[in-house]
Amino acid sequence: MKNCLDLINNAVNNFEVTGVPRGCIPYGNGHINDTFYLICDEADGSESKYVIQAVNRNVFKNPRQVMDNIEKVTKHLKQKIDNPREVLSLIPTHNHNCYYIDKHKNCWRMYQFIDNSICIERPERTSDFYESGFAFGKFQKDLTDFPAETLYEVLPGFHDTVNRYKNLEKAIKADKVGRVASVEKEIAFIRERKDFYSVLADANKNGELPLRVSHNDTKCNNALLDEKTRKALCVIDLDTIMPGFSVTDFGDAIRFGANTASEDEKDLSKVGLDIGMFTAFADGFLTGSEGQLENSEIMLMPEGAKMMTIECGIRFLTDYLEGDTYFKTKYPEHNLVRCRTQLKLVADMENHWETMKQIVSKYCL
Repeated sequence: MKNCLDLINNAVNNFEVTGVPRGCIPYGNGHINDTFYLICDEADGSESKYVIQAVNRNVFKNPRQVMDNIEKVTKHLKQKIDNPREVLSLIPTHNHNCYYIDKHKNCWRMYQFIDNSICIERPERTSDFYESGFAFGKFQKDLTDFPAETLYEVLPGFHDTVNRYKNLEKAIKADKVGRVASVEKEIAFIRERKDFYSVLADANKNGELPLRVSHNDTKCNNALLDEKTRKALCVIDLDTIMPGFSVTDFGDAIRFGANTASEDEKDLSKVGLDIGMFTAFADGFLTGSEGQLENSEIMLMPEGAKMMTIECGIRFLTDYLEGDTYFKTKYPEHNLVRCRTQLKLVADMENHWETMKQIVSKYCL
C-alpha cells in the first residue's frame, strides 16, 4: 500500500482539498493503518497540510461503521471546542461523505493536519504523562452528554475480560502447539484471579460504572501535545471509539505508561508500577474531566488499571499457546515474555493497592 502512489493520488483527488498537491510521504509510527502526510500549494503561495489514511480492513471489518463513529464524535466535539487545533477535522469528499471507498475496496479518510504538534511514544517526563491524562480526561468531559449507545461496537468484545479468560482456558485445553507444560506458573497466576474479571461488568450492571464513549487505545502517542509548550492539544486515532468505560481508558494508559519497563522486558526485576507516573496521569485525567465522572467511577480506576493489565497478559498468553497467530513476534518466546511483564505489573499493582486507592480518592466530590 505504502508504495502505491496511483492509489494515494486517486484517493486525494476525491477529497475537498484546497490547492495543488505537491507531495505525499509516509507519516507516523502506526502499525494498523497506512498513513501519509500531504502538502498542497495554495494560489496565494501558502501551504495547506493534511493527513490521509487507508483504514486497515483486516482489523476493521466494517470501515463504514468506524467512520460513522468518528464522524458523530468529532461533530459533537466541534460544538464545544472553538480551537481547530484541539479537535480532529475530517475533510469531506466531493460527494459530501467523510470517507472514500476506491475500486479495490480500500477505505480512505483525510484530516486537517495539526501544525506544531508532537506525539510521543512514551512519556519523557512526568509532565508529559500528566498532559496525556488531561487530554483523555477532557475527551471524557466533552463527551459526557454524548449517547454512547449510538456508537457501533467496531471490535465486539474488545474488553470483555471474562470472555478473554474463557478463550485462554480453551487454548489451554487444546494445547495446540504443546506449550502448556512450560507456562503452568502463569496459568496458575491468572486462574487465581478469575473472580476479578467480572468486576467492571458487575459494577456497570449495579449502576456504579456508567456506559460512556471510550477511546480504547489511550497510549501517549494518541494524545497530541503542543510542540513548544508540551501542553495537551487533542486526542487522535479514533478508530476504536466505542461504548465502554472511562476506567478502562484510564487503566490502559497506566498499563503502558506507568510501567517502569518496556512491554517486552525480559528482566522482570525491572518491571513495576511507577507510582509517580500513576499519580501524574490520575491528576491529569481527573483534572481534565472537570468533575464529570462519578465518585464510584473514580474509585474503580485502580480496578481499571489492573483489569487492562491482566487482560493484556491473558491475551499474550492465549496467543502464545495458539502458536503466535495474532500479535507480531520477533522470537519464539516473545508473547510469553510480554505476558510475564503484564503479570509482574499486576502483582506490583496489588502491592501498591491501598496507595492507588488513596491517590484517586482525593478527587471524589
